[in-house]
Amino acid sequence: MTTQPIIELRGVGKSFGGRAVLKNINLRVRGGEVVTLIGPSGSGKTTVLRCMNFLEAHDRGEILIKGRPLGYSGPGGAAGDRDSAALIARVRRPLAMVFQQFNLWPHMTALENVAAPLVLGKRLPRAEARRRAAAALAQVGMAQHAGAWPGRLSGGQQQRVGIARALALEPELLLLDEPTSALDPERVEEVLEVIGRLAGQGITMVMVTHEMSFAARIATRVVFMADGAIVESGEPRRLFRHPATGRLKSFLAPWLRRPLRFDGPDG
Repeated sequence: MTTQPIIELRGVGKSFGGRAVLKNINLRVRGGEVVTLIGPSGSGKTTVLRCMNFLEAHDRGEILIKGRPLGYSGPGGAAGDRDSAALIARVRRPLAMVFQQFNLWPHMTALENVAAPLVLGKRLPRAEARRRAAAALAQVGMAQHAGAWPGRLSGGQQQRVGIARALALEPELLLLDEPTSALDPERVEEVLEVIGRLAGQGITMVMVTHEMSFAARIATRVVFMADGAIVESGEPRRLFRHPATGRLKSFLAPWLRRPLRFDGPDG
């Protein structure tokens, strides 16, 4: 793990229609970390993730990607200070995102879906884009389905193509927004297995998830959110076994009655 933060949130806030959905969010993610965001529905987890990529514009505080401010030329999120789309795209280039929905183009094969952003966004030659796309599909166990149409793939397979599409961009930080929430239960494990392998390879990630056992197993740090704020964060064993706040204890109560598997001999 490196000491250089890839992304840093300083006092980040976000409101919708006068209602604060994010309140003073402070978070650093360094290279090699796997950070999982947990919390009840409506706690602000997905909004934080979308603000990290400026898919949602924060209106207070600042977000830095490798030391460069994202979205605004000055702190505070003033609309008049908003940067150009071209500058925002350059600043967030180290990031890639995997969404809840697969968002694959139905008229393109799996390989073409992964290669298209490399051609259209990064202006790579088609041959190089296809080479990188094939390598990314192999990384998620989908090489044999490179020529398949999305409609012929299961939900789990489509999500693995979505992950490959993000990996092909060679991001320094991978953002995943509940990547298994749209899947049938029998397809969840195949996607979690892929994400677990990526974590084991040292890929830096921030992931929103409701899969508590998975969060406990792969994360270097767990962040618990409620009511738009970070309530607790820390190492998984400490957070799950010894929650410090009543709010986290209440949230974890259903899972604490089940075994949580941690890596290591004392898991």
